Amino acid sequence: MSEQAKQRTVVSGPTRMTPSEAFVETMVANGVTDMFGIMGSAFMDAMDIFAPAGIRLIPVVHEQGAAHMADGYSRVSGRHGVVIGQNGPGISNCVTAIAAAYWAHSPVVIVTPETGTATMGLGGFQECNQLPMFQEFTKYQGHVTHPARMAEYTGRCFDRAMSEMGPTQLNIPRDYFYGDITAEIPRPSRLDRGPGGENSLNEAAELLATARFPVIISGGGVVMGDAVEECKALAERLGAPVVNSYLHNDSFPASHPLWCGPLGYQGSKAAMKLIAQADVVVALGSRLGPFGTLPQHGMDYWPKQAKIIQIDADNKMLGLVKKISVGICGDAKAAAVALTQRLANRTLACDANRGQRADTIASEKAAWEKELDAWSHENDNFSLDMIEENAQEKPFSGGKYLHPRQVLRELEKAMPEDVMVSTDIGNINSVANSYLRFEKPRSFFAAMSFGNCGYAFPTIIGAKVAAPHRPAVSYAGDGAWGMSLMETMTCVRHNIPVTAVVFHNRQWGAEKKNQVDFYNRRFVAGELDNQSFAEIARAMGAEGIVVDQLEDVGPALKKAIDLQMNHGKTCIIEIMCTRELGDPFRRDALSRPVRYLDKYKDFV
Repeated sequence: MSEQAKQRTVVSGPTRMTPSEAFVETMVANGVTDMFGIMGSAFMDAMDIFAPAGIRLIPVVHEQGAAHMADGYSRVSGRHGVVIGQNGPGISNCVTAIAAAYWAHSPVVIVTPETGTATMGLGGFQECNQLPMFQEFTKYQGHVTHPARMAEYTGRCFDRAMSEMGPTQLNIPRDYFYGDITAEIPRPSRLDRGPGGENSLNEAAELLATARFPVIISGGGVVMGDAVEECKALAERLGAPVVNSYLHNDSFPASHPLWCGPLGYQGSKAAMKLIAQADVVVALGSRLGPFGTLPQHGMDYWPKQAKIIQIDADNKMLGLVKKISVGICGDAKAAAVALTQRLANRTLACDANRGQRADTIASEKAAWEKELDAWSHENDNFSLDMIEENAQEKPFSGGKYLHPRQVLRELEKAMPEDVMVSTDIGNINSVANSYLRFEKPRSFFAAMSFGNCGYAFPTIIGAKVAAPHRPAVSYAGDGAWGMSLMETMTCVRHNIPVTAVVFHNRQWGAEKKNQVDFYNRRFVAGELDNQSFAEIARAMGAEGIVVDQLEDVGPALKKAIDLQMNHGKTCIIEIMCTRELGDPFRRDALSRPVRYLDKYKDFV
């Protein structure tokens, strides 16, 4: 047996060991090879034996980054991402990132060593109650109540993360790593998910058999369930256009003739116009989140008279947001197979107009691509003013400020095959939704419903650790980049090469757009005066490229990918952008200001 195989061999049967050994052996049993975090005395006894167990702890600059890396790792691999830190502040630093993982349905296990039991409640150094911090953002919280139960609770946290598809917390009093116990390492338990109930599947099949314009929403459950091929088979049987649910652009291949692009903020007009015509919608692996179906581009496109078939592995999501006709609690992959089988040998109403619908799909997609090609800049009054203002000045690099939409189109054209892309929250990053297309699942990672800044860069680092053979690219605006740029040092220190694209437009664009629309351009706290991010990257030991000519965008990305894939180098591409702004996240989120006091009467 090789030395590596010995590392990964788990003891069997009741065995004498320490709780630290029980903890580490249970992680080995669950296939853990990489963890993210910052070392701490609270778990040092266990950390001491990570290496001989074949587990690498990757030290980061900030624990929030560690938890985002665990999220990215799990989203790419389909396995657990694991994060650990020192009790108290090291753990509290992770809350935001675990919340993001919760809304991404990522099976992240956060290990939270806690104050020792002998002094708990006395307000000692780095003491806090760590379970309430995460109760809103975890599917299960395991608190080790006795050292002898270490393996039991550890195994349960790993099992629940996969069965519930979300983060779990393993809380361990720091003195419980020590002692002398007899333990049996539990073997991982994984659910075999089915297609759903026979009655609901039959009812859905009957609805689809009578549909004349069925549309499929391919959601995150299609990615997590490895169900793209099964979604394709169902779509092809129906001749149905397939739209991606919001921020799941990788849930259906963009080259497929039935692919129509994403719904939601800054999504595809083709997708929206086609779903508006639907008489039956199949929401496959989608919770139909409220933000992902809001009106966009001036269109309230949700088909209010259509019959909705919703398929989700979590029964609590069925009918929660949108009124549905049939709810199927089942696995996206198995349910798609079951429906396709039920429709295989039937004559469907939509068979009669298959060619006509195919023409409509192609026409709407072509019109949207033509519009994107011509949409070189934003056309609202504020953006036009900013374009004119920026035309009179030069960035510190001496070139000119570029239109974000033109930049995003050029980046799209230059994207390598098999790329993984993460996007941060913000105005330009959201506009990018119109331009991000993928051929395979587990390729696109966004901050999802929690919408926190500083997400994209550490997440793509974790994705790169899980899939080092794939090109990894993150998008961030200059505001969000300021929250995460320090993890460049993690890339350099630990040879994790990635490419970061930073849109340098000198503002907090998403919120500033609200000041344009509602507060008469009274800008408070929205402006950013930045140094060169490319220079900062070089100071950290990475490569840096400043782009201030449109024709350099594609070559810069290709050069950075070459540095990443062939030379092991992290590269920060700093793109100098105008201050123009895309549409706000949602126009119903604010109201026009009303002022009653005289000293504020002009602030309307």
